[in-house]
Parts: sequence; structure tokens; C-alpha cells
Amino acid sequence: MSAWMVNTAAGVFFLLAATGLFFFVATRGALIVRGLSRGPRSSESHVYPIYSNMRLIKMVDFQPIISAILLFQYHRLVSKIVAGLRATNLKRKKILITSCAFGNVIPRCVEAAMGSGADKVVIADIIRNELTHAKSKLDRQYGRKIDYVEEDATDMTLREGFADANIMFFLLHELPHDLKVKALAEAGRMLAKGGKLYLGEFHKPTPLVLKCLSWSYFKVFEPLGLALWDSHDPVVVLNEMGGWAVERQTFFFGNFQIITATKQ
Repeated sequence: MSAWMVNTAAGVFFLLAATGLFFFVATRGALIVRGLSRGPRSSESHVYPIYSNMRLIKMVDFQPIISAILLFQYHRLVSKIVAGLRATNLKRKKILITSCAFGNVIPRCVEAAMGSGADKVVIADIIRNELTHAKSKLDRQYGRKIDYVEEDATDMTLREGFADANIMFFLLHELPHDLKVKALAEAGRMLAKGGKLYLGEFHKPTPLVLKCLSWSYFKVFEPLGLALWDSHDPVVVLNEMGGWAVERQTFFFGNFQIITATKQ
């Protein structure tokens, strides 16, 4: 093997290792350190620094990076939600986006909702910096048509039943298990009868190799996400709650899912 091939392989390995270490330190590693401290717990204790520190937010929220993290399925997943919003008559209605997400999911969903006639979009997140960052993407084009509210997805103070659509994109896998159920309950409480919940999340893949790789990823970076495979499958949770008509579509050999749940 030539020297340049060895150097290239070493460079790629170093880059991947450094990237993995960065994400571990900015996600689960920080929570481990936080858990060892004796300070009081708050509603934000489970939130990764990568979602609360503005410098980290701006560093990571780069579309190619976000697409790569979701194995380049990001566009397909968002497009499924956008198609649902475009096919719905939202004239003079309101939509809710529960928790900010990186990438262009929020601008695309806002554009689709406004195109379907929505007169107001409410974006709720527990982290003020996330709201500030989302506003920087939207304010110039939409201005007062969007409200940014600092709210806990598991215990919201917004008026019950005010929204006709609610988008929750890759939030559940980061929540402690009891809060997963609370977040879904609150998502339903915010919806009017006939309103739709669009839920993007990880899913248990079918091929054994991909299943092993996904399991390893979750164990290292997102251990709370494995519950979505079985004990806290959102479809099962919603059906057990009752009052929902639920549909699921999976992507990339079952590794991701978009759930569309209509409130009965």
C-alpha cells in the first residue's frame, strides 16, 4: 500500500474520530457530566449543549451536516411532512411547531403552511437560543405571522385545541421515557379535532447490519432513543392513548419514520 493511501486512510479515520468525539462531548458526554454534579435538576436538564449554546448551534446547523447525520434522508422526511401540509386546507387556521430542529425543516414547513392558507405559525421550544436561531431564518420573510414562545413540550401553557397541525421533528428520541409520553399527550392537547400531528423520528431498521449499526449509535450517543424501537413506539403510545387515527411510513430500510396522526 502506497504512502498516500496510508495517509489518506489515516486522515479519514482521524476526521471521523474527531467528529464522533465532538458530538459525544456536545451531547451525551455533557449529560453524563451534568448528572454527576450535585446541582438542582430543571426542565432543561436533559437538553444537550449542542441545542442550547448559540455558538454550537450555529456551528452544527449546516444543511450538509444535518443531512449526513440522517443518512441523507433528511429531504425525503421533510418532504413527506410538507406534502401533508400542502394537501390540507389550513385557511385562517394556525399550526404549531413543537421544538426547533436543525436544517431547513422549519422554513419549509412554514412555507407549506402559509401556502395552504394558515394565518399564524407558533414555534415553541424550551431553549430561548433555539427560538432566536429559528427567528433568524424566518423573520425577514414572515415577520408577525410567526409567534416564538418559550414552552416545555411536555407541559405547555398554550391554549388547548388552538392548532390544526403540529410538527414534531426528531424530538422524542432525546426525551426521558416518561417525558416521551407527556410530549405526545401535550401534542394532542394542542390540536383541534381533526388536526394532524406530523412526527418525524428514528425507527428500528430491518436489515441486520443496519440494525446493529443503529443500535451501536444509540448506545453511544442517544441511549434514550432505543425505546422508540419497542417500549415507547410512538404509534403504540398514541393508539393506547386513544382518540387517534395513526399512519406510519418508514424510510431507508426502516431506519426512519414519519407518523401522521389525526385527532379524532
